Amino acid sequence: MKLLFVEDEPVLLDEMLSYFSSDGNICEQANDYGQAVEKINTYAYDGIVLDITLPDGNGIDLIPQIRTCQMGTGILILSAKNSLADKVNGLNLGADDYLTKPFYLEELSARVNALYRRKALQGEENILFDGFTIDTAGKCLMYGTEEIKLTKKEYQLLIYFVVNKNRVVSKSAIAEHIWGDSFDEADNFDVIYVHMMNLRKKLIKTNGTDYIKTVRGLGYKFVS
Repeated sequence: MKLLFVEDEPVLLDEMLSYFSSDGNICEQANDYGQAVEKINTYAYDGIVLDITLPDGNGIDLIPQIRTCQMGTGILILSAKNSLADKVNGLNLGADDYLTKPFYLEELSARVNALYRRKALQGEENILFDGFTIDTAGKCLMYGTEEIKLTKKEYQLLIYFVVNKNRVVSKSAIAEHIWGDSFDEADNFDVIYVHMMNLRKKLIKTNGTDYIKTVRGLGYKFVS
């Protein structure tokens, strides 16, 4: 998953970034309202963990902006306030879930994963296509009873393609989603091509089908 954490408490922010990054997610951060607006208007995310109380604004006010440009993004509100009014207001504006501080990172992870399954994966824990099974909990690819060994980036690419199957996705969109905004300064897209070709070869070798099509001048399309 690609996640954005909007949080102004440095210790909590570092803990969340470390925890979710260690699980293979792409994690980005915004320390205040202004940074969050810039991130939301520039990049797409699978999930946004949003603190209500920010030094320069109210996190709840970000929800309509997120929904305007990122309808499919899961939004989870964090707040030190155990206020029913805040909860109801946030959910009515378009948030998907609400967690009150303090909380366990394990619970936050379970809630974020549940949002991702519900919104991006349409509630499925296992994604099936042409004899393949993507186990999103185990983060592995099976063909029948045989596991197809994928690197972390190859797995992330496959998930991104399957979620966006039959749509043309640009190299820029792939780079930004899989590598995060740190990829902005890269000179070229050779690294994407290498991972793409490796994934492509493994799928073709398994059942002889080339699922990843090049759309000249536009990007790539996963056809299943």
